[in-house]
Amino acid sequence: MSTPSNADSSAVRPGQVVRRGRRWLLGWLWLMPLAGLLLWFPPGRSAARTLVVYCAHDAEYARPLLERFTLQTGIAVEARFDTEATKSLGLVNRLLAERAAPQCDVFWNNELLGTNRLANEGLLQAHRGPGWKARADRHRDPGGLWTGFAARLRLCMVAPDRCPADAAEIERRLSGDDLRRVALARPQFGTTLTQYVAWHHAWGEQRLWETHDRWLAAGLRVVDGNAATKNLVVSGACDLAFTDSDDYWVARDAGAQVDALPVRVDGATICIPNTVAILRGTRQPVAAEQLIEFLLSTEAELELARSPSRQIPLGPVPNELLPAEVRELREWADEGVDLRDLGASRRAVLARLTGEAPP
Repeated sequence: MSTPSNADSSAVRPGQVVRRGRRWLLGWLWLMPLAGLLLWFPPGRSAARTLVVYCAHDAEYARPLLERFTLQTGIAVEARFDTEATKSLGLVNRLLAERAAPQCDVFWNNELLGTNRLANEGLLQAHRGPGWKARADRHRDPGGLWTGFAARLRLCMVAPDRCPADAAEIERRLSGDDLRRVALARPQFGTTLTQYVAWHHAWGEQRLWETHDRWLAAGLRVVDGNAATKNLVVSGACDLAFTDSDDYWVARDAGAQVDALPVRVDGATICIPNTVAILRGTRQPVAAEQLIEFLLSTEAELELARSPSRQIPLGPVPNELLPAEVRELREWADEGVDLRDLGASRRAVLARLTGEAPP
């Protein structure tokens, strides 16, 4: 039997077979992780742990908290904020428009009524974690679709040298026939919408719209946003204005001589929580739950309470850790009206203000 010569290139030695087998095995070992990534993150799906957060709260207060969450967890956050003039309603409408192809993972709203609508429309995903369990019933959805935190109060802010902070005097001014020195943000948006909805629920259609129409006829200043109403009082252009507690404290911290009383509805105050919720269909459910619990934590509520906005904690934050002015606000917040089941009033108010059929 003849043996192959060294020049015979078709011959394969045993050592060559082993080396080729090793190369084949190493090639598959390199390809297996790549195949796993393709299975886990198919084309069109991002491998990054980035949460998209729609946020109606003021960026100057929300962004530092979201950045701290990223530092603590390594989870990147892409925050998209709303404008002052269309605060909260703009993002609610955007989420409704995107329902067929959701772009948002977590919605941080600065009021409750719009969040309730999203819950009723089936756009939210339940999460009943420790933060949800630590809230009173009126500050959470019973099924865990949203949870409230870091509230504000609706206030009537006055310049005491021109209008004393006295409930009877304020009522007398609002009952007069010249309201050119009284300011209100557009009532189809934000917390002014909540105020109108609470009035509608308590007073009924007739009394609310008679009051509204009379105010407009008397020259009520209707402007874009609560910051604008606050500025009119600070500048001396108005004597009193409806605004939120966070804008009131901005004025006080800037040295303005202003005072305030809570807006009341049949004796109850209007305490408006921030709300946080997970969007149904999120691709980041675990990360979304982490962000929810972070925002509902004592750490986050305490930071918002100590910030210039003086948000009112709704979780178990000890009073002794809070600034004195927030402790006073907290007492008023405890007298707040229940805002959870006002969907019918919200639809009626928006229909009247926008001239459109109730959504």
